[in-house]
Amino acid sequence: MSYQTIAVHCDQSRHAPARYALAAQLAQATGAHLTGVATTGLSRYAEWDDTLGAWPLPPHILDHLRRQAAGALAAFERDTTAAGIGKWSSSLQEDDAESALLLHARYADLLVLSQTDPDDIQFGVNRPLPPELLLQSGRPLLLVPNAASAAGAPAPTLARHPLLAWDGSAQAARAFTDALPLLRLAERITLLVLNPDRDPARHGSEPGADMSLFLARHGLRVDVMREFTTVDTGSALLCAAAERACDLLVMGGYGHRRLHETLLGGATRSVLREMTLPVLISH
Repeated sequence: MSYQTIAVHCDQSRHAPARYALAAQLAQATGAHLTGVATTGLSRYAEWDDTLGAWPLPPHILDHLRRQAAGALAAFERDTTAAGIGKWSSSLQEDDAESALLLHARYADLLVLSQTDPDDIQFGVNRPLPPELLLQSGRPLLLVPNAASAAGAPAPTLARHPLLAWDGSAQAARAFTDALPLLRLAERITLLVLNPDRDPARHGSEPGADMSLFLARHGLRVDVMREFTTVDTGSALLCAAAERACDLLVMGGYGHRRLHETLLGGATRSVLREMTLPVLISH
């Protein structure tokens, strides 16, 4: 398995440059085609009147939204060209961000987004993107932490020491498979099993051994760690990653949709909220 197409969300957020940088590095390392996706933020289901423009916005507002989206794509194109990416394209969608990214996810191996920043919400983003795309896109997400955009923060880099969060679930197994192209770039991999005694049926007599063997057959050598903690799982994973100087967390994401409400599991919710390193997450 390899990544052939990577899609990255493009907007006017202050977090966009870090997002573009990591997406470009990954595309360069894997030889994938990189697609930048920007949106006007106005749903394609908005009623249309040729004499008035897109309802309920007057034409000059729609023109402004189009210029903003074009500006986001121009920044993406500039950064991508500067990074020396040979295969890339850009797409400006007359749609809200969630719907446009869900559409592009069908034709991508991986979506690159930023962690939600409640102080930097762009027009047309009616609810946090990572939870919705995690549960609806059918594709893995690579989330760039907001900390990567802080003044003086080092530029985000590809993972050299990923932490794999193994709990014996189908979601985690899916995430590890989705992460294989990234894992092959690593210098060291740690497989962490938290509190394996709580569900021994999932792990067998030697927790982590079966998954370690699976990854070994993909040419990956992993160090298996087993820890016991009373801290909530999400916080424990982030603490373990920090203690080991890991630069990527790979995990399964849990949750479901109920009518118009997104319900996430506790560990997924806390990692998405508190992450300080890139996270590859699959559902």
